[in-house]
Amino acid sequence: MMISGAARLAGVIGWPIAHSRSPRIHGYWLQQYGIDGAYIPLAIDPQDVDEMFRALPKLGFRGWNVTLPHKEAAFRLVHVRSEAAEEIGAVNTVTVQPDGTLHGDNSDGFGFLAHLEQSAPAWPKDRAAVVLGAGGSARAVCSALLHSGVPSLRLTNRTRERADALAAAFGSKIEVVDWLERDAALAGAGLLVNTTSLGMTNQSPLEIDLGVLPGDAVVYDIVYVPLETPLLADARKGGLCCVDGLGMLLHQARPGFQRWFGVDAEVTPELRASIVRDLVA
Repeated sequence: MMISGAARLAGVIGWPIAHSRSPRIHGYWLQQYGIDGAYIPLAIDPQDVDEMFRALPKLGFRGWNVTLPHKEAAFRLVHVRSEAAEEIGAVNTVTVQPDGTLHGDNSDGFGFLAHLEQSAPAWPKDRAAVVLGAGGSARAVCSALLHSGVPSLRLTNRTRERADALAAAFGSKIEVVDWLERDAALAGAGLLVNTTSLGMTNQSPLEIDLGVLPGDAVVYDIVYVPLETPLLADARKGGLCCVDGLGMLLHQARPGFQRWFGVDAEVTPELRASIVRDLVA
């Protein structure tokens, strides 16, 4: 599809940026919905990020996504932040408002929960959930789960201090469990979420005994390279419901697309297949 001089502009900033799948996701939607617009990847050196936040609105950008290592800088540079961004402490979606101010949001928790609801609509949200990891993704997952009504979270991380710090930010509904006790933490849980890099391609494996989980529990690995992680393979062998990490990536793109291009885009099997082809290419 050809774009005109009136095309709506958005993009993604990061350093580096070539690995980002966001241009393919948004490009697919732009073509699917016949929108006169463009979504542009921008490799921005950290020393230039402040200047770029001032320049992009002047260049006609309606907004942009933010990936590593700029999410914390984006949190500082926007004028207004959503509740999710405040709670997570990072911004991944910037929107230029009509008065020129920059609104910062974090859609990672939205993407996580939307994919969970789409993939496992009957997941047992009336029981405790177990979250592995204590980084930015874990913070987004914890925020989304607590807002969804999960009664409690059991959080475990290889570095106990990071888990303690995350739990302190959310209050008494999060119980920190020592990493060596992670198997026991699964007892009676309705959901297990891996937010660590363990099991990712070229990373160490995640060692955990899924046999402790109830048979109706859901196992969610936010890693999507590989798409079928060893954790999900083990869960599938045990007859557990599995949710991979690709859908979180796809759904987290929806809020920005709606704000910049005016369409609440759908995450369809066709879009997923397009990104899977890109991952294995």
